[in-house]
Amino acid sequence: MPELPDILAYLAALEPRVAGRKLEAVRLGSPFLLRSVSPPLAEASGRRVVRLSRLGKRVVFELEGGLRLVLHLMIAGRLHWKARGAKVGGRGALAAFDFEDGSLVLTEAGTKRRASLHLVRDAEVSHLDRGGLEVLDSDLPAFRAALARENHTVKRALTDPRLFSGIGNAYSDEILHRARLSPARLTSRLSEEETERLWHATRKTLAEWSDRLVGEARKSFPEKVTAFREGMAVHGRYGKPCPVCGTPIQRIVYAENESNYCPTCQTGGKLLADRALSQLLKGDWPKTLEELEERKLR
Repeated sequence: MPELPDILAYLAALEPRVAGRKLEAVRLGSPFLLRSVSPPLAEASGRRVVRLSRLGKRVVFELEGGLRLVLHLMIAGRLHWKARGAKVGGRGALAAFDFEDGSLVLTEAGTKRRASLHLVRDAEVSHLDRGGLEVLDSDLPAFRAALARENHTVKRALTDPRLFSGIGNAYSDEILHRARLSPARLTSRLSEEETERLWHATRKTLAEWSDRLVGEARKSFPEKVTAFREGMAVHGRYGKPCPVCGTPIQRIVYAENESNYCPTCQTGGKLLADRALSQLLKGDWPKTLEELEERKLR
């Protein structure tokens, strides 16, 4: 799922292409994309884009006349800048937003249709806001208060859009590695020092990746947005050496996501139990890297 740095990159790429330009038409390749009925989508056509903005992980086109097109890419949605009039429908092309100099095409990989488009009036856009804290604009007390709202694992807390805005599976892994915290640590058990460390790690990770991706997007449209980036410390690097200590990166797989972590840097050498496998293996589940290596040799 595109997260805060990726959305900022899209906005940086879109700004010179659509800001101040007239949205000539919105063409839907899938009726399931549109999640609003009033005002009708046809009202967006012919209006200029006054401003581009972000609402959590959503891209917002602020149109003249007090309308806003709000686009959520979800897990597999991606944006592409194509020649004007690019086709929609088939092979995952869900919609095209036509401008004078080109068409912004939304695609979604796979068969599940999760991406969404809303057309709302300015006063209604707040209904789409999940309310999460914008960490780059926050101070430590606000961050601490957000963590304390519910008792979750720190991984789940960081990725909860009601608590924190724009953070998903990929960057939460990177944040926790930088903060030297286990993804399974409960927020209620974090010390003040650990909370402050997490706040700094969150801000630095998001700022550094945002600067990098925005810089790249200003050179060319980001056609290959991915959760697995060259230069990431742990996310998507299962089995590869930790860039800090060299320990093989481990992971916990659950549903469609996974947590990647370094046992040495984050969990004191302990392996976190994968829920399904640990229930299956019970007492045979390896507790340390040494036990895991011995099990592999057997």
